[in-house]
Amino acid sequence: MFAPMTALHLAVLFTASLFFGMALCLEVGRRIGDRRRLHDDQRGRAGAGAVEGAIFGLLGLLIAFTFSGAYGRFEGRRQLTIAEANNIGTAWLRLDLLPPASQPALRGLFRQYVDSRLAAYAKLPDITAAEAEIKHSLQLQNEIWKQAVAACQTPDGQRAIMPMLTALNAMFDIVTDRTTALKTHTPEIVFVMLGVLALISALLAGMGMAGAQHRSWVHILGFTLIVSLTVYVILDLEYPRLGLIRIDAVDQLLRDVRQSME
Repeated sequence: MFAPMTALHLAVLFTASLFFGMALCLEVGRRIGDRRRLHDDQRGRAGAGAVEGAIFGLLGLLIAFTFSGAYGRFEGRRQLTIAEANNIGTAWLRLDLLPPASQPALRGLFRQYVDSRLAAYAKLPDITAAEAEIKHSLQLQNEIWKQAVAACQTPDGQRAIMPMLTALNAMFDIVTDRTTALKTHTPEIVFVMLGVLALISALLAGMGMAGAQHRSWVHILGFTLIVSLTVYVILDLEYPRLGLIRIDAVDQLLRDVRQSME
């Protein structure tokens, strides 16, 4: 969706705009409903209930699917972080299978690699700096692979070919998965459609409230707050390193792996 460096500000702006926009649409709808009551009877309302029900149902369905998708990606990012920590830890342990002479250099590269992986996500929301650090991680991957292959080709290292190289493949592949997950979000058009539907629903709800002598602020504020806050939570889940809902705590697993390398 949006560039991560501006995602938090856009989420707050979008939510605030939706809140005030819905409040305005409720008032406009109420006034339209009042005028219609003065000029005609309720015959013009024939069939309106079915249309309103369809629109409200579509709004609820869109919110449900968008929320579900955002939470699924949030949980997926957590699982990928856990998987990377496990894969790095496994590859680190399998370094013991290599000839002793080749282990110190590889262990040093492993420490640099984990530091680089932690730094890549610590630099967010600066996406440029994060991408530069990811490129550095890829360079370290190439060096680790070259040295590991060279060590496995020695007479004492041939027994480590399968376990060592398999562990390295898993450790490297997870980086692609995490980088892809970092850039995968709900398409912009879905949020545009969600905002439009919320405004239309507010307009229809306002028309339905017409005829009352006093405004029901409980219903007005309740409807606008619930919908706008739900949309904010969805946006917050989409960028779990920027808002109130954060995924940073899972990085502690990688820090623990790094500490175990000392």
